[in-house]
Order: sequence, then C-alpha cells, then structure tokens
Amino acid sequence: MMLVVYVGIFILTFLSMEGVAWFSHKYIMHGLLWSLHKSHHVGHKGFFEKNDLFAFVFAIPSWLFIMLGVIYQSPVSIWIGSGMTAYGAAYFLVHDIIVHQRVKWFRKLDNKYVKAVRRAHKMHHKHLDKENGEAFGFLIVNKKYFQ
Repeated sequence: MMLVVYVGIFILTFLSMEGVAWFSHKYIMHGLLWSLHKSHHVGHKGFFEKNDLFAFVFAIPSWLFIMLGVIYQSPVSIWIGSGMTAYGAAYFLVHDIIVHQRVKWFRKLDNKYVKAVRRAHKMHHKHLDKENGEAFGFLIVNKKYFQ
C-alpha cells in the first residue's frame, strides 16, 4: 500500500516539475540570470554553453531531497527527489538530445509529440533576447503546436 503512495508522490512531483521549469525558465533564466541563459539563444562555440550550468543548479534540490531522505530515513523525501531527478533526465533527453541533437541519438523520430515539441521550441528560440518569449515550458506542449 505504501508503495502506491510513494509512486503517487513520484508521479505528482514529476508532473509538478513542468510548472517549476516553466516558472524558472520565464522568470529566472529570462530574467535575473539571463547572462547565463543567453548563450542558449545566441549560440556558442564548442559542445558546452554557459546555460549548461543550470543543470547543476537544478540538480541540487533533487540531490538534497534524496540525500536527506536517506540520512533521516524519509521515503517521502527520497521519492520527491527521485521524481525531480526523473524530470531532469526527461528534460535532458527531450531538450538536449531530441530537440537540439547535442548527442546524435533519436534523429529520425517523427511523431506528433516530437514535432510539436520541436515546433514550440523553435518558436521559443526565434526570440534572441530575453523579452517577448513564448513556450517556456517543455514537456507539456500547448495544443497550438500540434497543428
């Protein structure tokens, strides 16, 4: 019975992270920390970009939830941290591998969801500055991008 609760916490956390990602992207990455995120919009030399530092920033809370959950024997904390980690992995897979193809895997995916994600992200990247952006979320795509 408790496993069902823990899996529910994991799923709820995973789904909630889309809202966290949207808020962080719109108000932090396109706001206060634009100086780091800008490299993702205007290009860069080499494989890595300043924007990649956000992966470490966003990994800290999930690591803390898991670590403190282990130390204090709190399964809820571990499952929250695991949901956050799973979202980060999904985001990396979709954003960096499928959309930006920083690693040349899954290059020939051709389904409605992948096309919609790519279309939404292309619309997001058409804005080279921090203002007037759109499509700040990522895994949940507005239905207008499916057309």
